Amino acid sequence: MALDVSEQRLDATRQRWVSACVLCGVALSSLDSAVANIALPTIARQLVTTDASTIWVVNGYQLSSAACLLPAAALGEILGLKRVYLFGLIVFMLSSMACALAPSIDVLVAARIAQGVGGSCMAALGAALIRAIYPRDRVGHGLALVALSVALSGAAGPTVGAFVLSVASWSWLFMINVPFCFVAVIIFATMAPAGTPSPRRFDWTGAVLSAAALSALILGVDSFGARAHGMAVAEVAAGVAGFALLFRLQIGRAAPLLPLDLLRIPLFTLSLGTSICSYAAQIIAYVSLPFLFQVDMHRSAIAAGLLITPWPLLVAAAAPVAGRLGIRYPASLLSSVGLVALAAGLFLLAVMPEVPADWNIGWRMALCGVGFGFFQTPNNTTIMTVGPLHRAGAAGGMLAVARVLGWCLGSALVGFIFAVKGPGGSTISLLVAGSFATVGAIASASRLFAGTPRAAG
Repeated sequence: MALDVSEQRLDATRQRWVSACVLCGVALSSLDSAVANIALPTIARQLVTTDASTIWVVNGYQLSSAACLLPAAALGEILGLKRVYLFGLIVFMLSSMACALAPSIDVLVAARIAQGVGGSCMAALGAALIRAIYPRDRVGHGLALVALSVALSGAAGPTVGAFVLSVASWSWLFMINVPFCFVAVIIFATMAPAGTPSPRRFDWTGAVLSAAALSALILGVDSFGARAHGMAVAEVAAGVAGFALLFRLQIGRAAPLLPLDLLRIPLFTLSLGTSICSYAAQIIAYVSLPFLFQVDMHRSAIAAGLLITPWPLLVAAAAPVAGRLGIRYPASLLSSVGLVALAAGLFLLAVMPEVPADWNIGWRMALCGVGFGFFQTPNNTTIMTVGPLHRAGAAGGMLAVARVLGWCLGSALVGFIFAVKGPGGSTISLLVAGSFATVGAIASASRLFAGTPRAAG
């Protein structure tokens, strides 16, 4: 097994420090997926390059991060969670420094690709480490902190980027990672339990196929956004075909890179489906709401940011509460209630008056935040605990993949809706987001009839 908590239970102090390192890594990898967007014009100007080339500062990170999720999860089980997570932290730290010191766009893109590799190790194995170091009845609490870190860092990305650019050059967007990673590397290397590797042959064919399939899907999303619909269809079709071939090649393997053994567990598969629908709803709302507030309602960029703030803040408040309630109530029930609230909030945002008061927007955004917070923690806990402990790395990898697929699907739909509908795209997008949250609620509720374990396990 990758890590046996019955033999390596940490004392409270070590548990807190290791958790802090995991949360630091997960937050930085999530933050860096969004923080560079706002700096692209500045980077293009200072490095004397084209806008098209500069976009790869974002695309390179996203592609390498997504492509390495399943391979990183498999290596975590083969080599041990500690080794691979520590490797990810070190790579992320060094590549962040390389980004900050990059003298040209080519060097910056290469460093961002390396940064994505490090980020994928942390994103894929963070949840698995939390499961390993927490007692079974506290796993929900630990995963609530992970969900909170992902939600807040992702939502704060543009704000953090704008603040850094207001006081320093773009290179500090990356250099600021270095001291946090340096401290985390020392603490994690010292205090994290070594774990027991589970040696087996690494599936290079599966790793290449999974990387190619996820990359094709992400490129398809970008093509939809660029209105290159023919190319987008071809890329998405290539991604689907890649996953179909990967599925076929993985059948019969004892510990497949694409975890078919876990996907055969109905609760696991239904929970992944719930995640994909819910993250699609989230990204559709996050992308379309700024257009609704700034273009349709003529609010300033600062006002739009403040109006969106109640969502992540209420996620932060609701996620720990959901983690505690998960000890007493089924995860399927809590997640379903949360997704019903999220769907209601999204539908209510779509039917707002043309000139609503700030408070009338705020309580709707708060409802979305509470709903998403109540969904996320119990659902993630089910994904991480329904399978055996030695497959926690694979479960964590699939949790990250579900998040990426949901975001890709949602982003593609927003691009398509805005291309077809133009000014009315924001309202339609929110209706589509509410529909995804409703489908997620149905998928979550169906777990009540599949014997969903309580969120603790």
